[in-house]
Amino acid sequence: MTTQRTSGRRKQAVAAAAAVAALLTTAACGGGSDNGNGGSKNGAAGYDAANNKVAQASAAKKGGTLKFGSAQDADSWDTTRGYYGFMWNFSRYYSRQLVTNKTEPGKAGAEVTPDLATGLAKVSDDGKTYEYTLRDGLTWEDGKPITSQDIKYGIERVWAQDVLSGGPVYLKDVLDPKGEYKGPYKDKAKDKLGLKAIETPDEKTIIFKLPEANSDFEEMLALTSASPVRQDKDTKAKYGLHPFSSGPYKFESYSPGKNLTLVRNDKWKQSSDPIRKAYPNKITIQFFSDANQLDQRLLNGDLDLDANQTGMSPQGRTTALKQHKGNLDNPVSGYVRYAAFPQSVKPFDNIHCRKAVIIGADHESLQTARGGPLAGGDIGTNMLPPSVAGAEGQKYDPYNAAGADKKGNVAKAKEELKACGKPNGFSTTIAVRNNKPVEVATAQSLQASLKKIGIKTEIDQYDGSQSSSVIGSPSNVKKKNYGIIIMGWGPDFPTVQGYGMPLWDSKYILSSGNNNYALIKDKSIDGLFDKYVKTLDDAEKATISTEINHKVMEGGYYLPFVFEKFINFRSSRLANVYTSDGYSGMYDFVNLGLKSGN
Repeated sequence: MTTQRTSGRRKQAVAAAAAVAALLTTAACGGGSDNGNGGSKNGAAGYDAANNKVAQASAAKKGGTLKFGSAQDADSWDTTRGYYGFMWNFSRYYSRQLVTNKTEPGKAGAEVTPDLATGLAKVSDDGKTYEYTLRDGLTWEDGKPITSQDIKYGIERVWAQDVLSGGPVYLKDVLDPKGEYKGPYKDKAKDKLGLKAIETPDEKTIIFKLPEANSDFEEMLALTSASPVRQDKDTKAKYGLHPFSSGPYKFESYSPGKNLTLVRNDKWKQSSDPIRKAYPNKITIQFFSDANQLDQRLLNGDLDLDANQTGMSPQGRTTALKQHKGNLDNPVSGYVRYAAFPQSVKPFDNIHCRKAVIIGADHESLQTARGGPLAGGDIGTNMLPPSVAGAEGQKYDPYNAAGADKKGNVAKAKEELKACGKPNGFSTTIAVRNNKPVEVATAQSLQASLKKIGIKTEIDQYDGSQSSSVIGSPSNVKKKNYGIIIMGWGPDFPTVQGYGMPLWDSKYILSSGNNNYALIKDKSIDGLFDKYVKTLDDAEKATISTEINHKVMEGGYYLPFVFEKFINFRSSRLANVYTSDGYSGMYDFVNLGLKSGN
């Protein structure tokens, strides 16, 4: 999941370590006039009441308007193109898939459950064939039935990357690894049967035939990019302006960058949908250019929650912890924030120079720069987030980042510098997005600690909206001498493939839009990924996942900062609210309701 996918709001440029430290003092004492509860004053559920558990479970009533705010619009509301985390979460109001994430709090929310299909796939013994039968009563917003052909066509749109770029391409890579199919807009075949790997023998049956087994295939089908699209309603590049609904809500109006309104789809049948309760009558999102303004509207009670789900900005967070603590949750986000070391930039082609940075960094200072234990997260000790099977959390700490060396170990770092032939240190550049003040603060923290071991750094703040062409271009990274790239990543689905393959597998090194910033070309890591996708046993998959993480950390390709956490706000009007590992610690939007129904 790219950081585009969560693409955090543009936080105010005041996120300095001193301000954060002051905030943490407030948080530590339980802050605020509500004694850390908040329930008695304003009907809030209480601090952390919706963190991996359901708050106000039985209070949801049918009706009312659920009001989201957001400091940015989605990358696209087209189910094929969207890659922001909040878009995937929100799009389930108007789109369905064969299978989706369970509507349960915590870890259970990352499990896959049937949606359009009557059950999970019938999988062949060799793991290459997946068969589904569709439920009865499935309809589009005009009342016409949703067919297996509609699902196939929706998936085939992923192949039209020249028109519909931006979204995940796992299905394309797995179903057509040789790239033989040209996509629905360029399909010249006379029979127009489309992608041969998907068969639709009748309107209620869909069969996927994988050239090679992939044990996470059903996880890929739970992504928004596997939503049905009806061919006669496909407006291609304009589809994101008004997607045609297969869910309980449909687009009423959308003004990009300003607002979006969904209303009930009266052709949707509750009897056909085991997932969605469809409590509100209407759902709105108002887009803001100023994160502080959004936070103020939340605190005033004008909005119910932030669609972005990337945490309140420092100013709003401070007020909320003091005065509205009962409205706050502090989930683990599922993201790891880190620095990567491109091996194309000398001296980071030498493992000892990379390790000198990891060992010399002040991990506690980096955590503080990110927002401290509450708003930043636990010190990152490795690269596998807690929501991914095989993760070990801080138990696996190969560089003592959360232990004896959490403030950095100058002596050990200098030994590594000697080993890499740079006993007096060296100079390099830290690349950081200019629209992420918390990342700039992190770069400044790293700069200060590296100075102590003789590594001099310049910080280059590049245009954050151009990440894919600036740091995603290995040739540009080398030209700019970006020896350290500050970034973050979360799982597209909670497995080592859905998280780590774009970062660590050599097949994913791209000339633009690259995410394997460290340019890792390790045959043992590639081999473990190849083994993973063919392994059907869950316990064995978790073991391989752990092993991949160890290989990555042993190579010294990354300096993890934090296992990220957020302070998120929910209004006192909300009912049936909980965080889900299926959406990286966000609130699960799809079954939110209002207590009074108005």
